[in-house]
Amino acid sequence: MFGYRVPAPDEAMLISGGRRGLGGAPFRVVTGHGKFVLPVFRKVRFLTLSMCESEVTETCVTRQGIALHVRAVIAFKVGNDTESIINAGQRFLSDQEQMSVLTGRIFAGHLRAIIGSMTVEEIVTERQKLAAEVLDTSKTEMAKIGLIVDSLQIQSIDDGDTGYIDAMSAPHKAAIQRQAQIAQAQANQAAAEAEQDAARKQAEYARQTAVVKAEYSAEVDRAQAHAAQAGPLAQAHAQQEVLAAQTELAQRQAKLRQQQLVAEVVKPAEAEAERVRILAIAEAERMKIQAEAAASHDRVALDRMLIDQLPQIVKEAAGGLSGANVNVLNGADGLGEIAAGLVAQGLTILDSVRQNLNGQNSQNGQTTGGRPEQGNGRLELRAPRTTEQDTGEVK
Repeated sequence: MFGYRVPAPDEAMLISGGRRGLGGAPFRVVTGHGKFVLPVFRKVRFLTLSMCESEVTETCVTRQGIALHVRAVIAFKVGNDTESIINAGQRFLSDQEQMSVLTGRIFAGHLRAIIGSMTVEEIVTERQKLAAEVLDTSKTEMAKIGLIVDSLQIQSIDDGDTGYIDAMSAPHKAAIQRQAQIAQAQANQAAAEAEQDAARKQAEYARQTAVVKAEYSAEVDRAQAHAAQAGPLAQAHAQQEVLAAQTELAQRQAKLRQQQLVAEVVKPAEAEAERVRILAIAEAERMKIQAEAAASHDRVALDRMLIDQLPQIVKEAAGGLSGANVNVLNGADGLGEIAAGLVAQGLTILDSVRQNLNGQNSQNGQTTGGRPEQGNGRLELRAPRTTEQDTGEVK
């Protein structure tokens, strides 16, 4: 845009021609943003805020009167605050290269002053202390011109041809050389001891090797002599081993034959005996079951036979009364009582016969396998008389 100006990040824009700046400065300071500037009526200049460098090479005399050539480098810049920008702008805006020249001159003067109060030993051994003192003494003066120092490095210190620094370092060099010589001597001694130790080890190795070789040779000789003498003994020992092997083989064959006989004869015989025993037990059990079944059948047949004979028994008992003189006193009831008495007598006789026959069957079963004998197969039963014919009354 026409009339709008923006400074770079490392620049400060100074605008003059309008109202005065901070503290009555003849210009306004703008950093970090743009500003509209009226052409012709305003004038814009830019002051650098970047890092600058100044190198100082100065001959300084120490407190001992020894001249030293000192080379130092100063890193500085314009301060970021408005006051420092105003101070630097008023002094260096038209010729900003003068900042490095003026800074070098300022530090050269302070460097001579500080070195003049120190000895060579202090300057050489305490460079950081020298730099800190120079910075402290120049800080106020640099701030007045709007500059700040970031660092000061003492790069070299040289005494020329006087040789003072070399003489000062001579004891240290001698000590270092002495220590180096001692270290070298120790290293040489260690190397010699190592060589001697290696020689001793080599000799010991050679001795042990000779001993081993001698022992090996002696062992070989003994082995050869033993081999020469042990021919018959070795043959006898071999024959003994052959006999032992044959004996062991025969024992194994006998054991195998025994196992074969057990498998072929004993086991089949045992199996056959077990089979016969099981068959005998089964046959005995079968015969027992048949006997029990037969006995049960005979008892059933006997009971049926007795029951079939019951009417005959009653008939025979009634026949005993056919010729008797029986007087019935109470009519039909009396006849019923007589018939009931005859049946009761028949049942009593039947029960007695059954018990007798069961006893005989149990005795005969022990001798005849449980089958009762019935004689000729005919059962004769006789009814006892229970009436008195003399009186003609039934009791």
